[in-house]
Amino acid sequence: MTYWLINIPFLLVAAGFTAWGAARAGRPGLVGRRRFWAVWSGTTAILLVLTAIFDNLMIASGLFTYTDENISGLRLGLMPVEDFTYSLAAAWILVPLLLTGPGRDAAPRRATGGRDAPHRHAPHHDHAPHHDERERA
Repeated sequence: MTYWLINIPFLLVAAGFTAWGAARAGRPGLVGRRRFWAVWSGTTAILLVLTAIFDNLMIASGLFTYTDENISGLRLGLMPVEDFTYSLAAAWILVPLLLTGPGRDAAPRRATGGRDAPHRHAPHHDHAPHHDERERA
């Protein structure tokens, strides 16, 4: 079995997370679509560059090798291109979850108590008698 046969299902799941996140972006309380795609693209690019650098260093140092029958043969330096799958999956799953995932669509709140801050009253639990009641007793 080649690494692509193992990797394709993970990439499809990751692409599904990205599609889900992109569909949610722009909703009230969530990041806008432009910001979503900017963060997604930037994160993907950074992870791909880091993967290329560190995979090549680890392969060059002899930490691991690949058998030719399990890879496509396409390499970037010493690393097989299949190794980029892990970086792609990480970015394509984590960015949508962090930017648009569950719990991210709550109404915006301001510490200053602005108009969009929810108005909450703290419950009043005063079980001690008031000053006037203590004097009468």
